Amino acid sequence: MRKGGTSTTAERSGRPRLTLGVEEEFLLLDRSDGCPVDRAPGILTLLGGEPRVKYEFLRYQLETVTGVCTDLGQVAEELALSRRLAAGAAMELDCHLVATGMAPQRGNGLCQVTADPRYLRLVARYGALAAGPGTCGCHVHVGVPSRELGVRVLSRLRPYLATLLALSANSPVADGRDTGWASSRYLRWTRWPSAVPPRVWRSAADYDAAVRRLILRGDALDERGVYFHARLSPRYPTVELRIMDACLTVEDTLLVAGLARALVALAINDERRQVPIKSISNQRIAAELRAAARHGLVAHAVDPYTGSTVPHRLMLDGILNRLPDPQSIARLLHRLALRGTGADRQRAMWARADSPQRFAQFLADATLR
Repeated sequence: MRKGGTSTTAERSGRPRLTLGVEEEFLLLDRSDGCPVDRAPGILTLLGGEPRVKYEFLRYQLETVTGVCTDLGQVAEELALSRRLAAGAAMELDCHLVATGMAPQRGNGLCQVTADPRYLRLVARYGALAAGPGTCGCHVHVGVPSRELGVRVLSRLRPYLATLLALSANSPVADGRDTGWASSRYLRWTRWPSAVPPRVWRSAADYDAAVRRLILRGDALDERGVYFHARLSPRYPTVELRIMDACLTVEDTLLVAGLARALVALAINDERRQVPIKSISNQRIAAELRAAARHGLVAHAVDPYTGSTVPHRLMLDGILNRLPDPQSIARLLHRLALRGTGADRQRAMWARADSPQRFAQFLADATLR
């Protein structure tokens, strides 16, 4: 997330909106065969230091970042511009920029790791786990007033992680087949020992102690390598939600980002008013995440206010009912309901495609919509 780029838009209540930043990860697929291709260094050279586009762990990946925003319109503009810039450079090097959580075909592994000292340390420590097929996520940063409040927000976000995953699921196709999962990325990503839901911590000191334990026992390389599905950012004064797949279109990302910020705002408001929510066990949270990764929005989860088990579509209705200004999120949800999730649309593309390169073209076209 780049610094700067703020807006002066305010909530109807007169309070400033929470700041918002988005990081999107993309794959580069060869136009000739639809396989991952390590052309990120060349694309970054073509872009000449463009701050919105950065290298990622593997050389067939790119990351784009927005500035610090307060308005969803600004987020949409920055997301679209970054995608156009990266896709244009990719086209010059005869490859596609695609937004999907997993590569449809496998890459070559170790030889495609970006030559960054930290990445090479990850490979040295974690071997095949670090060098396996790359995954692409969408990370949303929401500003919080303090780390202490941020830790309490993480506790209140736990029941909604599966809903965010179900909504963003966009990786049904991997290894040249339909995997049967809406988010096959989730299966791959959670092999990392620190890629787990946040726990219920009492304070920032408790959170920091949990992070140190993971590093000391070798489950994370450093603070940046603690991959909680939602965490306190090690670099910014934000809560960072990381559970989501890379989203197929700008509008999909905008919905996920807007909902993530709305959930953080709701958590802050509830925490300040001491609104109680149901205690949900770590085992239940993990089971709900796995179900969301498999089945998407038709999977079920526990509503933290009522304790009822409901489909994620009803969870989303419940969220909207608790927001002070739900219209923008409601409109985006309605449009998603009409077109289907990223996983739904990928499966439709897969059924129409007559070759891997045709499927890659479909993904590339959708990425720029």
